[in-house]
Order: sequence, then C-alpha cells, then structure tokens
Amino acid sequence: MLIDSHCHLDAAEFDADRAEVIARAEAAGVSAQIVPAIALSGFAKLRDLCASNTSLHPAYGLHPMYLAEHRPEHLRALGEWLERERPVAVGECGLDFFVEGLDHDAQRMYFTRQLELARDFDLPVILHARHALDDVMAAIRRVGALRGVVHSFSGSEEQARQLWKLGFCIGLGGPLTYDRAKRLRAIVARMPIEYLLLETDAPDQPLAGHRGERNEPARLAEVLATVAELRGEETAAVALATSRNCERLFRLPRAVSVN
Repeated sequence: MLIDSHCHLDAAEFDADRAEVIARAEAAGVSAQIVPAIALSGFAKLRDLCASNTSLHPAYGLHPMYLAEHRPEHLRALGEWLERERPVAVGECGLDFFVEGLDHDAQRMYFTRQLELARDFDLPVILHARHALDDVMAAIRRVGALRGVVHSFSGSEEQARQLWKLGFCIGLGGPLTYDRAKRLRAIVARMPIEYLLLETDAPDQPLAGHRGERNEPARLAEVLATVAELRGEETAAVALATSRNCERLFRLPRAVSVN
C-alpha cells in the first residue's frame, strides 16, 4: 500500500470527478493521501473533503505563491484552525524566490510564523522551497524543534544531507520520472530510504509519459516504480518503507498503518 504525501485533491480541477479519482487511487494501491491547503479561503472545503473520507488527511497552511491572498490576521486564524481541527501538519508553506513579484520579506514573515505555529503545536511542516532552499533551512534552524518534509525537492545532494541532519524528509514525484532529472535520480539511488516520501502534487507536475495531462494520485504507482528501479529494489520494499516514513512523520492513525 502507498501513501501520497502531497496531493491537492481539493483543487477545482477535481471538482467534476473527485470520487472517481479517489477510486482510481485506491485501485492503484494508494491507501492514504496528505492534502495540504494553500490559503485560508480553502480551509473549509479541505476540512469537509477530508471529513468525508478517512483516507484523506488535511494540513493547513499559507502557501508563498498565494501571498496576495494572505493577511496578517490569517496567521491568527491558522492557529485557531490548528487548535480546533488538529490536522496532521502545517502547510503547505515555505518560500518561493522563483516567481517574480512575490515580496521576499513578506514571505519570510508568514513562513517564520507558520514554523513557530508548527513548533508550538508539535506538528510537522510541509515545505515549498523553490530557489530558496538555503533560506528555508536557515529558518528551520532559527526556529528549531521542527520536523517535516521539503516537497518536490530539487536541491543538491549536500542540501539533502543537511535536511536529513535536521530530521527532515524529502518528497519526490513526477519530476523524478524524467530521464533528464539526473541529479535527483542520483540522489534517490543512494539516499537513506528512511528520509524519502513519495508524492504526486496532483493535479500538478505530470509524470513522464503524461505531459500536458492533469496529474492524479493513482500515478503514485509510477513514481514508486521509478524509485524502485533507480535503487535496484523491489517495489513492495520501497512501498513499505516510504509508507512507514509517512505514517511516522504525520502520525497517521492505525487505520492506514502498513503491516
């Protein structure tokens, strides 16, 4: 059984056929999904979706790419949601220095406060770190007492090692399936598997062979196959290890425990 550690199943792209998408995921062996929020405006929809299906687990956060939607008072509201709803994580949050026009200082303010909330509520963080990985790691060190995952990791092997020393996992999905992703593929081939999470980031980041298509959690099985091939291991062993990693990090209930 597999766990998709990062899937935006609440996105509008799935509104027309969400039940079918979930059914295809289950048929492909995906027993659970972590569904991270991106803005306060979507929290209620995400809560209701996850309440309707025990295989879906919510995380609440303020994504840096949606900076224009965020207000300082949303941080207070986020704390209230964390206390009331008890999600599995804080996120998706982080820093994005790739997209032009996103104020870096404002991003840092929202990010630091969310790290502090994660620390105070003893929750893992789901991190977005695009062209900002060193800054993200510096913030993790400043706040301290944190655990989590850098999703869609795209850094170097040395940066990955620094994250592992901090107790953080890396999440990998569609980009890994492309032959040109030589650095990522080399990292996966050699890394300690206890720090690896599998993800789709659906509906985004389509896999090789599905370019231009909407991504969906059922394709996590293809990510698994790529990881197993790169490591020279059986798919069942990789599925077991990465699912246990997810269960441990997010403290998932026994209902989705891997036996």
